[in-house]
Amino acid sequence: MVRASEEEQESYRSRLFNFKWRNNENNNATRHAKSLSVETGLDEAATGSNEAEPLTIIHPGKAPPLLRSAADEAALTAALAREKQLLADVEQMKERFSKLLLGEDNSGGGKGVSSALALSNAITNIAASVFGEQRRLEPMPAERRARWRKEIDWLLSVTDYVVEFAPSQQKNKDGTNMEIMTTRQRTDLHMNIPALKKLDAMLIDCLENFKDQSEFSYVSKDSSDADKRNDEKWWIPTVKVPPDGLSDAARRFLQYQKDCVNQVLKAAMAINAQVLFEMEIPESYIDSLPKNGRASLGDQMYKHITVDFFDPDQFLNSMDMSSEHKIVDLKNRIEASIVIWKRKMVYKDSKSSAPWASGVSLEKREVFEERAETILLILKHRYPGISQSSLDISKIQFNKDVGQAVLESYSRILESLAYTVLSRIDDVLEADRAVNKRSPPIESEEETLVGSMTLSDFMGWDFDQAGQGNGDLESKKDVSDDQLVKEKLPAVTTKKTSYLETLGGVKSPTARH
Repeated sequence: MVRASEEEQESYRSRLFNFKWRNNENNNATRHAKSLSVETGLDEAATGSNEAEPLTIIHPGKAPPLLRSAADEAALTAALAREKQLLADVEQMKERFSKLLLGEDNSGGGKGVSSALALSNAITNIAASVFGEQRRLEPMPAERRARWRKEIDWLLSVTDYVVEFAPSQQKNKDGTNMEIMTTRQRTDLHMNIPALKKLDAMLIDCLENFKDQSEFSYVSKDSSDADKRNDEKWWIPTVKVPPDGLSDAARRFLQYQKDCVNQVLKAAMAINAQVLFEMEIPESYIDSLPKNGRASLGDQMYKHITVDFFDPDQFLNSMDMSSEHKIVDLKNRIEASIVIWKRKMVYKDSKSSAPWASGVSLEKREVFEERAETILLILKHRYPGISQSSLDISKIQFNKDVGQAVLESYSRILESLAYTVLSRIDDVLEADRAVNKRSPPIESEEETLVGSMTLSDFMGWDFDQAGQGNGDLESKKDVSDDQLVKEKLPAVTTKKTSYLETLGGVKSPTARH
């Protein structure tokens, strides 16, 4: 009985469906066209057309075909391209951070370098591949600029998680305050990372400012040998200026860019010097030092430093500095002697049989150390592009602090780039002076170029602070710099000051990678 009732209901639904389908078939000329697709329906409403459209059978599991405009196609293509680029960036990021975690040891055997050194090498390698030699004053290509900003941001993101504890106040629900410890980014990173990013942007903007310049150009590689450089920088393209030289506006523009880049150079050098100064001296470097400063310097240099009347210029003039190798060797010897004398002052209360004990008094050792630091400072003043010393290399190699590694490497590459851009600007100005046979322009008082400073300015010797009036300064106009150095040096060496205070923000060398 029940089964017969179900068969009757099924037969009734079948007849009802056939009736509705035939009814719709008679009226599909106007209604099916409007329900076929959204776009076709909108077109029908706009044109008022009642023409019948062919019936499109929609198969189950298949979406209906849509008619897209050119703008929709372009937007879809752009979205697919962005998605593809995002996937490529993710894969590249995985590769970068995998190498950092492995310590540059792809075998995974645990023989890699420390995380700090791996991060330092990664930043250095990225800068070398993006900036290269920077042989011309021209903007960076947009692709390289975007790559630099993307990859350096990846590596700098590590510093967001280098934190320290700081006290803070928390207000409870009952209104009482409770002191708790919260985490924040480490102070040195919080101060220096934004500053270095700003210096980075200033350097790139400086190169971008040369986009529309047309007053100077560079000799191509296919030109004759007469137009190429014959000096020590033979691989750098030769600058070509108009026969009558650059215009006054172009000279002012170049001088302004030079001043800006020089400010970036000084700031980067100051940060790099501070970070290197705070790094610990590795035990391996200390073990390699001789027992006393005399053995490190040699008899001749030790005699010049320990004389009663010390003249740093005379000392440097007596040294052989005909090549960079000899300059670096002199710098290594002086830095080693400074470390030895400082350690002896730390162990001044030790017994005479201790390995760092010496018969030289503490006062004399302080004077010798100050004189050695003065020589080291003048070396960096005269040769700002000198290579790294053994002490700096050892500190970077054995450093375990990730934050210091990031600050040192980032400031070093910005320092190197700023010095390179400064050299390219000097090439253009030198070519302009050669064409017009003019003497070098007088540096303005506001210019902070290291080469424009005298030894008295570089060391921070202010005659006004010594209690001398204007009359005394007038009387010293005809006095040579050597005599002023001899007069002021005893006053400097009798008081112990910090190396960084006398450094003036120009400690570390450039051209390091």
